[in-house]
Amino acid sequence: MKKIPMRSCIACREKKPKKQMVRIIYNQEEGLTYDLTGKKNGRGAYICLRNRCLDQLTKDKISTALKCIITDEDINKLKVSLGRMIKDNCHVDQD
Repeated sequence: MKKIPMRSCIACREKKPKKQMVRIIYNQEEGLTYDLTGKKNGRGAYICLRNRCLDQLTKDKISTALKCIITDEDINKLKVSLGRMIKDNCHVDQD
């Protein structure tokens, strides 16, 4: 039996399978963004694909998880792009 990789959401702190979450990364080239492939360079953290987790996502939570300084503009851009992605995915839990 193959082991399923689990990750903790930085917003709700629940553990879920890695494939059910989105990786948020910060690197010098792209800044703060999300990574659907899981292979981009940069320090990463994971978030559930739920609206309530997106609402709970704060600058402090991301800064702590990624160990870098995040601006309000960065967090707002990330929330908008993640919100669009969540809206476009019909299989996503819309809590």
